[in-house]
Amino acid sequence: MSSLKKLAIRGAIWTFAGYGTSQILRFANNLILTRLLVPEFFGLMALANTLRIGLELFTDIGIGQSIVQNKQGDNPVFYNTAWTIQVIRGFGIWLVCLLLTWPAAKFYGDDRLLLLLPIVGLSCVFDGFNSTAHFTLQRRMMLGRLTIFEITAQILGLTGMIIWAYYSPDIWALSLGGYAAIIFKMVGSYWLVPGLRHKFTWNKEAIDEIRSFGRWIFIATMLMFLAEQSDRLILGKLLTFQSLGVYTIAYTLANIPREIIKQVSHRVIFPAISQQAELPRTDLRSKILRQRWRLLIASAVGVSLLIASGDMIIHKLYDQRYQEATWMMPILCLGIWFSVLFYTMSPALLAIGKPLYAAQSNLARLLVIGFGLPLAYSLKGILGAVILIAFSDFFPYLVLLYGLSQERLTCMTQDLQTTAFFIGFLTLLLFVRSSIGFGLPIQAIL
Repeated sequence: MSSLKKLAIRGAIWTFAGYGTSQILRFANNLILTRLLVPEFFGLMALANTLRIGLELFTDIGIGQSIVQNKQGDNPVFYNTAWTIQVIRGFGIWLVCLLLTWPAAKFYGDDRLLLLLPIVGLSCVFDGFNSTAHFTLQRRMMLGRLTIFEITAQILGLTGMIIWAYYSPDIWALSLGGYAAIIFKMVGSYWLVPGLRHKFTWNKEAIDEIRSFGRWIFIATMLMFLAEQSDRLILGKLLTFQSLGVYTIAYTLANIPREIIKQVSHRVIFPAISQQAELPRTDLRSKILRQRWRLLIASAVGVSLLIASGDMIIHKLYDQRYQEATWMMPILCLGIWFSVLFYTMSPALLAIGKPLYAAQSNLARLLVIGFGLPLAYSLKGILGAVILIAFSDFFPYLVLLYGLSQERLTCMTQDLQTTAFFIGFLTLLLFVRSSIGFGLPIQAIL
């Protein structure tokens, strides 16, 4: 077995283990906090975080991806220049966040945003000072140390939220309580890679390389935010904060398989393909599809199980205030399959230096959400909105297929075969569930 394959397998194991642990912690934290705090706070915090994430993605020029993909990624001049840009960006994001605070509070009609948004946005300044060691470990596919570090930070953040919410059950538990993790990540990141030190550097050649690779990353991530977060921005205007909070719970649980695949995509598949990007396209395609097959089958089983049992999980673990999420979750899970197909292949285009297709894919989803969501809500209410959101990833997937065909990396036959397996396995699970008297996962709306 080649050293690269060993690293990829080890990296995938650490990614699955790390993300699984992270989700268990987040899920437990969610259960505790939903008993201490009212749903309205989750909706309000989801809106504030969405605006913050939007500012981060609107200013993303691919600093991390450049360190992973560029041949100079281990050069101190290159990563110090990247770190300098990152620090400047952090302050810039917070400044813009301050400027948007008053308009956002007036638009959504809640004065709590006047203080909440600056507090949430300040985290970007701390993040800007994080060491680039995170990306160096990802480049080298040394994910064990990185995973343990991130889990430790998460535990600190979640503990802070719970303690704050227990003694003072207000919105500030969700915003200020997490700063323990933010500060730990900033300070601790400088010990991740021995010998890696930072100083302010401004190298024109490094800047040109980052800008050249990052211009399409900037557009792609900007569109990704609008595509992936616009549902909460739009629903924040259409729904009450309580209903938005219930939707956020359903979406968070349904999104677990998607986030797992995204983690593997960014941390394992992308750096692994980047190291083989110079291979002839036929050989590269063959290597990708051979490893991708197993990941698709495992994902099909996992997504099917979540669709078939998601409503029961919510019914058992959440109180009556969140029961509307029981029918939302299975519908949202169903559309995750197209995300699986997308994220297991899209890193190939990025690794060969073609981020344009990522931008086009995100644009496709944005157009569907931006124009389709208000229409779907006006026709079928929240049910129509949830259905449209669930299947919105089908359209980026179509763009991906086009890009892959242009770059001679097609995967259509494999996708059709695994989709047939997914449908068949899901049908079997639903038949068994119905046969033993549990009905269908969306029984609440039938």
